[in-house]
Amino acid sequence: MTSRANRKVKIGHVSSDKMNKSRVVTIQRSVRHPLYGKFIKKTSSFVAHDETNESHEGDVVMIMETRPLSKRKRWRVVEILERAK
Repeated sequence: MTSRANRKVKIGHVSSDKMNKSRVVTIQRSVRHPLYGKFIKKTSSFVAHDETNESHEGDVVMIMETRPLSKRKRWRVVEILERAK
């Protein structure tokens, strides 16, 4: 039996919940500029699968890497860490 490598896990905000069973999750990170040393905010967005349509815009969610589910969906929502206020 072959063992599977650990899957990547990321934490981010749901920025769009307009699609059925899909969410756009935005992840923000700070990167130091190589020459000037100033910290710059970089934003990445991922389309994640949410089977139960439970998460909504503004929620903080944990997403996990998975097999390709469609053209852009390669992540799935594992759990909702914090609900939007």
